[in-house]
Amino acid sequence: MSTPTGIDPDVPPSGTGCGECEATGGWWFHLRRCATCGHIGCCDDSPSKHATAHARTSGHSIIQSFEPGESWFWDYDTSTLYESGPQLAPPQSHPVDQPVPGPLGRVPTDWADRLG
Repeated sequence: MSTPTGIDPDVPPSGTGCGECEATGGWWFHLRRCATCGHIGCCDDSPSKHATAHARTSGHSIIQSFEPGESWFWDYDTSTLYESGPQLAPPQSHPVDQPVPGPLGRVPTDWADRLG
């Protein structure tokens, strides 16, 4: 499969966690990185789905997983999964010692029941 377009490999990630969840005291399951501007948002299995919200409001349709060991991309516009793509600016994932779900101290004990 070909490489997705609309990617800026030189833009670093916006942080190590979902910015909106950090600002509101929320929590996330997995993290996604906007391949256009570097925005870090939470995945669609997370309570707030900030990565998808960013794609809809910004028009930036390509994300990459921001999980350690994962390099796949997703295009929201075409619902296409890309197993790989260009190397984005470091870091490639959240810190390995950051828990999943995260962040540490804000994940409810019944987090698995809340996902969906």
